[in-house]
Amino acid sequence: MTKTNASDMIRSARFRAEREASWKRLEGLVAEVEKSGTAALSYGQALDLASLYRQAMNSLSVARSISMDKSLLLYLEALCARAYLVIYAPQESITGALQRLFVTGIPQAVRRSAIPLVIGFAAMMIGCLVGYLLFQQDPSWYFTFVPPELADGRAPGASASYLRDSLYDTDTRDGESLGVFASFLFSHNTRIAIFIFALGVFVALPSFALTFYNGVLLGAFVALYAEAGLGPDVVAWLSIHGVTEISAICVACAGGAKLGLAVLNPGSLTRRAALKDASHDAVKLAILAGLMLIVAALVEGFLRQLIQDMWLRLVIGWGLGLCWMLWLALSGRNRESGQ
Repeated sequence: MTKTNASDMIRSARFRAEREASWKRLEGLVAEVEKSGTAALSYGQALDLASLYRQAMNSLSVARSISMDKSLLLYLEALCARAYLVIYAPQESITGALQRLFVTGIPQAVRRSAIPLVIGFAAMMIGCLVGYLLFQQDPSWYFTFVPPELADGRAPGASASYLRDSLYDTDTRDGESLGVFASFLFSHNTRIAIFIFALGVFVALPSFALTFYNGVLLGAFVALYAEAGLGPDVVAWLSIHGVTEISAICVACAGGAKLGLAVLNPGSLTRRAALKDASHDAVKLAILAGLMLIVAALVEGFLRQLIQDMWLRLVIGWGLGLCWMLWLALSGRNRESGQ
């Protein structure tokens, strides 16, 4: 062993001996926070943690400047990195993150997205009106908009009794068959919403067009039943799940429109920066649409099949809609005012 190496080892050993007690104390506090969170520390321990972290950082700086042995440097770097994470990194559980998302994140994103939401709901409403008027002008338009597998015999020329029976299905369904039906509906509606959201980045036009088409299909469907004198019945049949489901499609369109508008009009930002900024709210709108589709699929797969009363269908459907509105309009407002 050379004289220089021996001198470095003696210097490292003396340096470590003078400071190791504080490092061990810091290491113990860090381990406690990693195990149980910062809430497990007393006020005094929290102050010690911050003070010992600063001392360890000073030790690391000194150790680097005077070329301490590599093992000591690696130990201090690892200790300081762990201490930094427990002091500065967000200390939030998965439950806490989900609570923040649903209490403040999604409602505030909705309230910041008025124009995209207007675009989404306008596309659906205009489509419904166009589909309804075209059917009244010429019922053959129905076959243009409604796929045969979706019509399932519900088409111009069908008797009023047949159409009524399709709204009030009295067949006995066991829980398993209803579960399969709900799964199918959720899968179908989710694909539609994903397409609408994803296509929005192309200046929002494809999202608007796809939502408009869904509205046209819905308008033609309602017109078919209205012509048979079953207008209120079909509105109730659609309402129990459709208030949530149709709103979910409009919200997905709004999320896509949020991205499309950022590309179309980035303002003072670059398009990439504007798209990145808009994506935060757009993703929250997509999560909301997914949640609403889950609820709609459960209602459509179970409650709509089990509940045959027209007024009860209306109450459940629009009652759910009111719950969505109250949550999105009111939740998280106290935190907005505190910002």
